[in-house]
Amino acid sequence: MTLTEPMTPEMTRTEPPTQTEHPRVAVPWWQSAVVYQIYARSFADSNGDGIGDLEGIRSRLHYLHDLGVDAVWLTPCYPSPQRDHGYDVADYFAIEPDYGDLESFDRLVSDARALGIRVLMDVVPNHCSSQHPWFQQALADRPGSRARARFYFRDGKGENGNEPPNNWLAWFGGPAWSRIVEPDGSPGQWYLHLFTPWQPDLNWDNDDVAEQFDDMLTFWFDRGVEGFRVDAVSVVGKTPGLPDTPPPPPDARVTDRALHNPHVQFRPEGHAPWLRWRRLTDAYTAAHPDRPVFFVAEAYSPGRPDRVLEYLRGDKFHQVFSFDLLLAQWTSEQFHQAITDSINELASQHVPLVWTLNNHDAQRSVTRYGRDDATDPARFSGNNLINSDSPVDLGLGTRRARAAALLMLALPGAAYLYQGEELGLHEHLTIPPEARQDPIFIATDGDELGRDGCRVPMPWTTTDDGSYGFSPPGAASPPWLPQPHGWGASSAEAAAADPGSVLTMYRGAIATRRELLGAVAAAEFGFIDTPPGMVGFRNGPVAVFVNFMAEAMAIPAGHGTRVVLTSLGGHTDASVLPGDTAIWLA
Repeated sequence: MTLTEPMTPEMTRTEPPTQTEHPRVAVPWWQSAVVYQIYARSFADSNGDGIGDLEGIRSRLHYLHDLGVDAVWLTPCYPSPQRDHGYDVADYFAIEPDYGDLESFDRLVSDARALGIRVLMDVVPNHCSSQHPWFQQALADRPGSRARARFYFRDGKGENGNEPPNNWLAWFGGPAWSRIVEPDGSPGQWYLHLFTPWQPDLNWDNDDVAEQFDDMLTFWFDRGVEGFRVDAVSVVGKTPGLPDTPPPPPDARVTDRALHNPHVQFRPEGHAPWLRWRRLTDAYTAAHPDRPVFFVAEAYSPGRPDRVLEYLRGDKFHQVFSFDLLLAQWTSEQFHQAITDSINELASQHVPLVWTLNNHDAQRSVTRYGRDDATDPARFSGNNLINSDSPVDLGLGTRRARAAALLMLALPGAAYLYQGEELGLHEHLTIPPEARQDPIFIATDGDELGRDGCRVPMPWTTTDDGSYGFSPPGAASPPWLPQPHGWGASSAEAAAADPGSVLTMYRGAIATRRELLGAVAAAEFGFIDTPPGMVGFRNGPVAVFVNFMAEAMAIPAGHGTRVVLTSLGGHTDASVLPGDTAIWLA
């Protein structure tokens, strides 16, 4: 069976979309794009070593074309010791050998472009790998050297410098400082690492750092990359002098403690790099007007869109993710508030919006929404793993995740999908401890599961051949993370054969979004009065309603009688909306 069969409409599209007279505004493609995040290690393995690679991605481009996405975002695929699976970069100008080489990257970009799919990359500016040549040179040099000035090396406190320079904690657990041994064998200076000891922070006050990234960005733009997702921008820049921070609350989770340090996030000192990067992209676009390049930033700030806005003002980033939708519990109040905050704070300033429900750092939406406490506002956790260990009803979670997807895809702005959400994949919660690889799990001695469960390799076929089609037949190695038993039932092959599958719904929704909404601006968005438990809004020619309750509710009259899409198969009534269901009316 091919995975490129045309979509069947029985489930979600009750009538084909019709052309409207709604005006289209000429805007950059990325403002209304649907972008598909690929976790390179887990998408498709072409050579049987159990690790996803670029040729594997290339072999599945037609699947992405049929899904209808405008671009793919590749998680870091640079050379790396993989202590944080690519977010510890050892060389910003090459490809990780496990994934391929520059030639295979060029083939991927070329083939994607032929299918109308743009390629975005991931850039990690706050830190590099401890195996990066710069850091290795810093270890070999003396205090005060040019090599150490590229990082945060400091003398320790206390007798013989035996104590860290300050009391900062790392985001993934433990202190934010590690002590080195000097070349002569004596105990030496300490270096700062806000995430893990093998990810030393770069000092952006240093000209070498700024110039290296100028070269790096241009290098990849010249190879055909059309944008970058920029990792962890809020921790670039530290309070001068690196003072101590007040201790976190005693009941804070390990991975929440660093959130309480005001000296390492949202610092005004950290904005100069983004002004520089914007000048670089503006100049590059001016020189290549057929390829407008851009940045979308990860500035994680739950409930604070005003902070996010600071990364957009004054010609900095082109876009910043709005994460409050991802963090919302399954309640109409939280979804309404998440949308309202972003619309009021960002769209009112004519800032392009970026929505997402899943990514490589969060438990999958099917699992989140299926938990017993999914409607409990008190469950919120400050970090983006959405910590909970309550029981999961996957059937209920799938129904709610379908509805949430239709809501997101109807909002003005760009939508970012994470691989597998279009298949309705759930979080793999029972990975054996010995198989887990996330540094969060390791640093917390297993107290926090970490992110491995959403990074499990994709299932492509129904056959249990050892990898459900992730690796080729007869692969020499199993997948780098174990897949759940029965993963084939959620595979792309199974979904393509099912007119009622989540994949069919996503294909229909993306196609209908492009046809009916196009580049509709946020100025044409407005909420509709609805009864408690329901969210309603109009975006251009489409009215959208989502019922967050278990029981059916009447849809407010006067907002359209033609059912365009529903998240529940077979539902065609424009007056009543079943529980945990979304509908588009025109």
